[in-house]
Parts: sequence; structure tokens; C-alpha cells
Amino acid sequence: MDDAPSETAGKANPFTVVPIEITISVGKARPLIRDLLKLTRDSVLPLDRRVEDPVELYVGDRLIARGELEEMEGDNAGQLAVRLTEVTDLSGEL
Repeated sequence: MDDAPSETAGKANPFTVVPIEITISVGKARPLIRDLLKLTRDSVLPLDRRVEDPVELYVGDRLIARGELEEMEGDNAGQLAVRLTEVTDLSGEL
């Protein structure tokens, strides 16, 4: 390949401003279909995790981090947030 500087050298990568969606997984449920059909308002669906267990953060189907659920304070009081406790090393995968 050409070792000369590319035309975009020194310019910001345009992909850095593209938003992505991160899915936060708090657990899974495996009800029987008959139980699923009985669900109504105020039904409780048990998950396979406990409240204190870490949540998992995914981009698509790729696990990128784990964290703990928290409630925001200040101007965003009451809003749910995730404090990251573990981040996957993705540097070699892009």
C-alpha cells in the first residue's frame, strides 16, 4: 500500500459521531407458554438473576461490559443508570 499520508490524515473519523444502541440485560425469564398466556397487569415474572447481580451491556449480540444498576441524583433524580464494573477489551476486534 502507499505509505504517503492519506487525505483524511488529521481529520476526525466521521464514524465517531454515529450513535449506537446499547442493550442492558438484567436477566432472562423462561416461562411455559401456558404461564405466559396467563400474564396480566401486575403479574410478576421471575428472572434468573438477583437484584445485586451485575447487568450486562451489549452492542448487537456482543458483550461489551458489565455493571451495576444505580439511580441518578441531582437534575436526573430517579433516572436509571449503569455504573460500569468491567469493560471488555475491544481494541483488537475492530
